[in-house]
Amino acid sequence: MLAESSLLPWSLFLVFIGAMLALDLGVFHKKAHLPSFKEALGWTAVWAVLAIGFGSWIGVQYGTQSCVEFFTGYVLEMSLSMDNVFVFVVVLGALGIPRELQHRVLFWGVLTALVLRGVMIVSGAALVAQYQWILYGFGAFLVFTGVKLFFGAGDDDAKGDSRLLQWLRRKLQVTELRGDRFWVREAGRLRATPMLLALVMVEISDVVFAVDSIPAVFAVTQDPFLVFTANVFAILGLRSLFFVLARMLDRFEYLKYGLAIVLTFVGTKLLLMHWLHIPPLLSLGVVLGTLGSAVAISLFRSHNS
Repeated sequence: MLAESSLLPWSLFLVFIGAMLALDLGVFHKKAHLPSFKEALGWTAVWAVLAIGFGSWIGVQYGTQSCVEFFTGYVLEMSLSMDNVFVFVVVLGALGIPRELQHRVLFWGVLTALVLRGVMIVSGAALVAQYQWILYGFGAFLVFTGVKLFFGAGDDDAKGDSRLLQWLRRKLQVTELRGDRFWVREAGRLRATPMLLALVMVEISDVVFAVDSIPAVFAVTQDPFLVFTANVFAILGLRSLFFVLARMLDRFEYLKYGLAIVLTFVGTKLLLMHWLHIPPLLSLGVVLGTLGSAVAISLFRSHNS
């Protein structure tokens, strides 16, 4: 495994990500503003190119199989992140967060998500190494989630989010919006603003989605380094992708069916791993083909409706 070969890949990757985040917050988004569609699309392309470059480096250093496993995990994570975008749109809209302040919420949300996912991935890898049968549990869970998503069982989750939002609003004693501040002091007491409430909801949503997405990547590879890096690139690209897809979500009507099929596929792959070997390149082809078809059908139907 790459994770066991050397600490150098981990160190270099973490330094690189830290530098990119500092550049993002300290230079490109120092002042709150609403990214234009062109700017958001450009940053989405930047993160995609960086992911492609990193995956190519993996291929040169560690072989074709590791390269394919990384790209399969990355595509899978990016696709599953589109559900995250929908939740973010609903949460930020419900809390009345101005669009020019949304990047600040997403930036700090992503930064915390990197830490939380790192902990979840390391813990998951340790469990898989100690108890191989857990992969069967992952597989069964993914098949269940895929079937549930295919038949549209999402309304109850939305109601649960609404109840959670109301509960957090009471517990945090949320006051009105005060610019880009997360906390304010009123009458000697520290009060949360809707910015903090939005940040908490973004974090909770990401953890909930990670419960689905991390087992899905473990179905592709059990190497913690590949799982973590695929997650990181997908999460970092998610912020700019948010501003691209926020205006286009209604055009991807059939994407959830593609995601459901992909989750069911990778879950089945885990359940049958000791009896049926599916090459990484074939897995990548199935993931890309299924999601590409779902997007194409969605665009075709929206164009002709």
